Amino acid sequence: MKRTLIHGGTVVNATGASVAEVLVEGQHVTAVVQPGTELAQQIRRSDADLVDASGCYVVPGGVDVHVHLQLPMMPGATSSDTFDTGTAAAAWGGTTTVIDFAGQLKGIQVRDAVEERQAEADGQCAIDYAFHLSMGDVHDQSLKDMHALVEEGITSFKFFMAYPGAWYSDDGQILRAMQVAADTGAMVMMHAENGIAIDVLRDQAVAAGQTAAVWHGRTRPSALEGEATHRAIALASVAGAPLYIVHLSAAEALQQVVWARDRGQNVFAETCPQYLYLSLEAGLDQPGLDGVRHICSPPLRAQAEGHQDTLWRGLRTDDLSVVSTDHCPFCDNEKLLGVDDFRNVPNGLGTIEHRMDLLHQGVVTGELTLARWVDVCSTTPARLFGLQGRKGQVVAGFDADLVIYDPTATQTLGSAAHHMNLDHSVWEGVELTGQARSVMSRGTWVVKDREYVGRPGHGRYLTRATPEPLR
Repeated sequence: MKRTLIHGGTVVNATGASVAEVLVEGQHVTAVVQPGTELAQQIRRSDADLVDASGCYVVPGGVDVHVHLQLPMMPGATSSDTFDTGTAAAAWGGTTTVIDFAGQLKGIQVRDAVEERQAEADGQCAIDYAFHLSMGDVHDQSLKDMHALVEEGITSFKFFMAYPGAWYSDDGQILRAMQVAADTGAMVMMHAENGIAIDVLRDQAVAAGQTAAVWHGRTRPSALEGEATHRAIALASVAGAPLYIVHLSAAEALQQVVWARDRGQNVFAETCPQYLYLSLEAGLDQPGLDGVRHICSPPLRAQAEGHQDTLWRGLRTDDLSVVSTDHCPFCDNEKLLGVDDFRNVPNGLGTIEHRMDLLHQGVVTGELTLARWVDVCSTTPARLFGLQGRKGQVVAGFDADLVIYDPTATQTLGSAAHHMNLDHSVWEGVELTGQARSVMSRGTWVVKDREYVGRPGHGRYLTRATPEPLR
């Protein structure tokens, strides 16, 4: 059995950091030992390959629980990263597990949606992967299918309070699904925006000739994210189900999450790097192509309203539990479909490669501790989505998903440097300190000394347990 000893580095887990040596045998971490001990010396005298991580952190591979690879969004627009290119880009950035979505729209059976998505990903992924189910058609049969999927290892289900006519579910449908989640232990994920009201504002804006990208943001006000979050929390309370708010962007929404968590409710929320760094003023409020490149939902928020500071504080206080990407990139020719009407722009940004680095920049600037960086990028997402005991920690018995991370390396983000299948970057010119030097997935190097050595098909499909409750 192949043995690798990573030595000289500082091992960082969500519980803290210490200088330690990490022994990998086969696909698993088998020991984390203090240097100089008899055990460490015995390992060094064995046939293990020695990998020097001096000056670097050794951290668990990132777990990105919200990505959209090769996702058809509208005619002529499919997210540009395939399962091959997207998982390779994730690995470049230190992420070793992604969870994508199988989507069930009206008229599609749940089983067909799942099988089609699994077939698309099969043999294509460079790192391990799993699926949530996005449910757009709640009825008696699809609720029965939820029970079956939980038994098969798909243990999280996403619903939408937005997008009437497509993904939208009304409060009654959401309540029924939450009741199934309460019975099975599954996690309910919620896109919490008041889509009915938003559509009114969107149509009114266009009727008034307000069609530029900035109106995407102005017609999805933060108050309507806060309202929908409150409503989702109330429904989850009635059903007794856990709730996970996806891509939270607004202070009003976080206020509702804090209120629920303070009263002991199992409510969790993620935010995304774009909401921590990008803004309506510098992104959406640009003319033409530059503006539509920044369209995502929820929208980038006005920096003047203080949302970014609130979100960073929420990460520090554990009111925000996870940082994911909502990676859903579209090339310029697809973004230009809506340059004359923001309603026709495919929503989504490309960030899968940069999540770990952008959050490490928060460590550099004092927004987060090292341990909290690992927690929100690896440990808690693994625990919330049924990968506990396998992913998210550098601990004996866990999968050997490891990143040797150089905290002093500098990099400038941009389309010429990234590995995503995307012809532009909303992160163009952003300078960061910190970069993954080498990345291991289940004991196999995917990136080694900044050289890609991975391959499609290495990644395995993960069946997941029900989430580990954290409260």
